[in-house]
Amino acid sequence: MSEQLLKFQQDAMLLLQQTNLWWQIGFIVLSAIITFTLNHYLQRKLHQNAQAISGLRRMAVRGSQRMLWPFTLAILLAISNAILKHQGLPHSVINFLMPIVLALGVIRILLYILRKAFIASALAKTSETAIAIIIWLIVILHLTDFLTPLLTAMDSLAFTLGESKVSLLAVLKLILVIIFAFTFAIWLAELLNQRLKRSKHISPSMQVGFSKFSKVFLITLAFLIALNAVGINLSSLAIFGGALGVGLGFGLQRIASNFISGFILVLDRSIKPGDVISVGDNFGWVHELKARYVVVRNREGVDTLIPNENLITSEVINWSYDDRNVRLKIVVRVSYNDDPEQAMAIMLRCANKSIRVLASPEPTVMLKSFAENGIEIELRVWIGDPEYGEDTVKSDIHVAIWRAFKEAKITIPYPQRELHIRSDNVFLPKE
Repeated sequence: MSEQLLKFQQDAMLLLQQTNLWWQIGFIVLSAIITFTLNHYLQRKLHQNAQAISGLRRMAVRGSQRMLWPFTLAILLAISNAILKHQGLPHSVINFLMPIVLALGVIRILLYILRKAFIASALAKTSETAIAIIIWLIVILHLTDFLTPLLTAMDSLAFTLGESKVSLLAVLKLILVIIFAFTFAIWLAELLNQRLKRSKHISPSMQVGFSKFSKVFLITLAFLIALNAVGINLSSLAIFGGALGVGLGFGLQRIASNFISGFILVLDRSIKPGDVISVGDNFGWVHELKARYVVVRNREGVDTLIPNENLITSEVINWSYDDRNVRLKIVVRVSYNDDPEQAMAIMLRCANKSIRVLASPEPTVMLKSFAENGIEIELRVWIGDPEYGEDTVKSDIHVAIWRAFKEAKITIPYPQRELHIRSDNVFLPKE
């Protein structure tokens, strides 16, 4: 074992003494120094530009920062390779390093696109690792000359579907193209969604509608482009697609109904993000419109997912459909021994004890009826934030009325009942 190690060390020393190798090392070191200097200068410039812009331009600058040094080094290595080749000198080491550097640049830009296209999650992190492993594996196979025989073997494993030849290589290409196409489609849809949210000339419901339509359209287009890119004839899938469509029509009709109902809700603008609605026992404001359901958040912070179909086919109370102002009624009874006009004036003053009560329309008070247990007086106030409910407003006003009535010696009666006992003649048996 020691003799083999000694021989390897001797061969390595002889290799290092070769002038041709030192030329390659010199060009590699020079390229690295120039890359480091340019990268340090340009990164500072790009960072300053990124702070002053936003949106797609900012993403482009950020992407350029990640591609700068590997692609700069690859360009300089390519120039060094051309110089050595022109001088008739060996350049095998540089040829070996170039695909590695390019693979590093491709990995960095793909991971950046992946982070921007998807929300940070465990799945996104796993996808980043998988993409990096796949690219490095392809580079290793290419450098070891195993890539071409492997592709040929995978292409030979095929079967015929209609007029199309489907091979293992075509399937793998289809999966990769679909992944990249879907990533780009989702990223572009999210970019359009962010632009729509910042628009002041498009209503919230139309923003949701355009966002849904663009996402479905882009994903469908990406899938069709991916099929066409790998050479699959779409006409050969017509029969299979028709059978699949019939099966989905029967099995997923509720999902399709909810999906279409979502577009109807968006187009007729009956329910918008921020609206306060009541559906059965559920009360809250619309937090988000999804493709299959609507997220309704109540005052306890609990989100209820209501299918879109339920909002189309059942009765829905929209508290803020045309006007967010909502009128509340507060009914109080006073004793017949008290002055109802004084009680009405006190209740009107107490209406402003809640900060949520609007000054316009003004609160009003009226004598509603002469009830069985007292005089019924109704106070009517308006609020402009129905999503926070009405209990807090009524509580503040009730407490204020109670204190004011106590000071004014006004009685709030409670139900009274008179019980009459009727005695009939009781016939007792004679002794």
